[in-house]
Amino acid sequence: MSGSYVLRRLLIAVPSLLGISIVLFTVLALAPGDPFGELTTNPNVPPEVQAALRASLGLDDPIWLRYLHWLTALLKGNWGYSFVSRIDVGHLILQRVPVTLAVIGAAQLLAILVAVPVGTLAAMRPYSVFDQLANTVAFIGFSLPTFFTGLLLILFFSVKLGWLPFVFQADIAASGLDWWWAQIRQSLMPVAVLGLFQGASLVRYVRASVLDVNKLDYVTTARAKGIGARRVVLRHVLRNALIPVTTLVALQLPAVFGGAIVTEQIFRIPGIGSLLIASVLANDTPVVMGVTIVFATLVILCNILADLLYGLLDPRITLR
Repeated sequence: MSGSYVLRRLLIAVPSLLGISIVLFTVLALAPGDPFGELTTNPNVPPEVQAALRASLGLDDPIWLRYLHWLTALLKGNWGYSFVSRIDVGHLILQRVPVTLAVIGAAQLLAILVAVPVGTLAAMRPYSVFDQLANTVAFIGFSLPTFFTGLLLILFFSVKLGWLPFVFQADIAASGLDWWWAQIRQSLMPVAVLGLFQGASLVRYVRASVLDVNKLDYVTTARAKGIGARRVVLRHVLRNALIPVTTLVALQLPAVFGGAIVTEQIFRIPGIGSLLIASVLANDTPVVMGVTIVFATLVILCNILADLLYGLLDPRITLR
């Protein structure tokens, strides 16, 4: 494993990001609606002012020329300005990225912490009561959409019991331990919705992977040598079984970001997912482009990280 591999992967990612940006920019440009559509029906705004605004933003230029202007500005570090709020897009994204990454990171951690032990125990006791129960709960877990699960949690824990807040507050009037406790309370339901949904699908893959590895000759040999069952599972079975699971976690990232968008809408989390939805509805092209590029970059970086984890889980795998 070398730095040249990571550099090569990053260079390969550049055409992918360019392709994504071209397709998205074209679709947004051809989509119905106009960010300044309300101005045309406002008698207080003269037509010459409307024309000057559109000309200053290049909205009447050809699509290819508008894209080149956007790409050139992006390469210079200028993300543009929101059509709606007139705030720098980079500033808007930086305000909201930490919240989204915190929720997604905690949800993925919860999914792994649930899926790995449950899937491993189910595989070590195939067709037992625990295995059947784990499979049933997993099927139910990934069959229910996140918006439905989120509403159920809100109705039960917020409306009926009153234990947890159902609206996320960005500006909590507290400090110290009280602030941390308030953050944990308001993050429990969003993290649980995303984490348990992802964990439910991971349980099945962990179980199948552990079952496959458990039948291999070197595992049988380790048991024949009298090595303890726990050591066999931890050192020989689980480490190799997690290699395909790592691939699945990386491939699930786009779905995780999609689920985060829905979850942020349900719990009113001020993340980039809710920013994306609001910008799409308002035809705010600079913000939509900026958020999408951030999402695509995060997915690519996480896939590179998954490749690097292969080498840690199995030293036989070389990345060249």
